[in-house]
Amino acid sequence: MSLIFGCFFGFIAWFLVRYLMAGLYTVNQNERAVKTIFGRAERIPGVSTLDTPIADHLRPEERERYHYPQVRVIMPGGPYFRWPWERIYKVSIATQTVNMAYDPEDPLANSAGQLLEAVTKDQLNTGLNGQIRYRVSEQNLYAYLFGVKQPLVHVMGYFISVLRERIANFEAPDHPEGVALGSQPLDASIVTGVSINDLRKNLRDLNEHMERECQSSVARYGITLDASLITGIDPPSEVESALAAINTAHNHVSSDISLAQAAADQKIVQSKRAVEIETLNAQAEVEPLNALAAQLSELKQSGPNALPAYLRNVRLKLYSRAGQAILETNGAKQ
Repeated sequence: MSLIFGCFFGFIAWFLVRYLMAGLYTVNQNERAVKTIFGRAERIPGVSTLDTPIADHLRPEERERYHYPQVRVIMPGGPYFRWPWERIYKVSIATQTVNMAYDPEDPLANSAGQLLEAVTKDQLNTGLNGQIRYRVSEQNLYAYLFGVKQPLVHVMGYFISVLRERIANFEAPDHPEGVALGSQPLDASIVTGVSINDLRKNLRDLNEHMERECQSSVARYGITLDASLITGIDPPSEVESALAAINTAHNHVSSDISLAQAAADQKIVQSKRAVEIETLNAQAEVEPLNALAAQLSELKQSGPNALPAYLRNVRLKLYSRAGQAILETNGAKQ
């Protein structure tokens, strides 16, 4: 009998340790958790991802495909308790950085995840390098945990396909002459019309396009792409020297044009200054005449004898300054 009681109490102790004490868990600050009951995630009734702002970036034909339920998210804290038939899935929501050439399924692909190849519109095979910052979105944990098997693989594949499509069809936007292009100032050493040069000049436009196109990754896979930073676009080695020669020649031509424009601008400024000086001189000569005319008009209005008296006084003043005077009387000079 004592053996039976011993086994019974032993089973009770084992059950308490195995299923009750082991059922306690905590969630760290950079984590979120989702609970499943008999394999089914605990959901919020009547609410799906289509009812949240993340669905605004989906195209109409994609809304039905990426229709995921909203699950109850367990926030940081604890200890929490779970029953033996419940399971807890913890996910880190910390922002992570990965090389955009990284292939989660084959780490040796794309030059061991260091260089991503893409073809431009003029059939040049270029090498791209840069980084992607991403994080798991707590607004769509169902898609990340249960919607797709390997969310990061899907996100990287989606990003690379969008990037290669953009590279293959990229055309430099129209900008006013002399205005900075993209994230870089206008560089005379870079020739327009060559796809690689256009891409290099418009890296900011390219990065912004990738961010816009990848905003739907939250609704698709539960991963938010915080930023994409394409830092380098390298042409094939066989065309590098040709591009360098083209850019050098264009640099010389642009330098000559800039010098000619500077000389022309200087001459224009000098001409404008000369016109201003001559205008001021003419105004200085005209001003006393205008003042004299105004004074004579006032004298004439004073009376009929005012103007002859003024002229007589002026003659006397002139005679006092003159050393010799010539008067004409009766057609003869004296």
